[in-house]
Amino acid sequence: MSEAVVTGSTFTSCEFGGVKANAAHFVRCAFLHCLFRRSGFFEATFEDCKLTGTTFLDCELQPLHVIGGDWSYVVLRGQNLAGLDLSGVRLREADLSEADFQRVNLRGADLGYARLQGANLRDADLRGANLEAVVLRGLDLTGVRLDLGQAVLVASAYGARVEP
Repeated sequence: MSEAVVTGSTFTSCEFGGVKANAAHFVRCAFLHCLFRRSGFFEATFEDCKLTGTTFLDCELQPLHVIGGDWSYVVLRGQNLAGLDLSGVRLREADLSEADFQRVNLRGADLGYARLQGANLRDADLRGANLEAVVLRGLDLTGVRLDLGQAVLVASAYGARVEP
């Protein structure tokens, strides 16, 4: 699939093993409940794609370009996403545990109910991201950029009483 341009295609419950999708461009595609195992996405682009319920295991996602889209319920457990731009992406109820989000742009992303246990968020930008029901206590938030509302959520997670 290297350098392929795929537009408007739907893949449901497919298993992709050892796929090389380097420099591929997926536009308005849906990968629903799919599995990518030991696959490479060097310089690949997902533009306005839906990856609901898709799992990435031992994949190379550096550097990956994601422009919008719905990645709800995706499993990116333990994946290296450092430095990616995931701004505005819907990652609702995604399993992002143990993933490397160092320096990731998550501005305006929907992380509602996402699992982030053990994730590396150092220097990530979370401003404007939806953090509804995200367990913030115990996360290393060193250098993370937050907006004021999120700062209140973090303080509350550590037992602070925030009062006017």
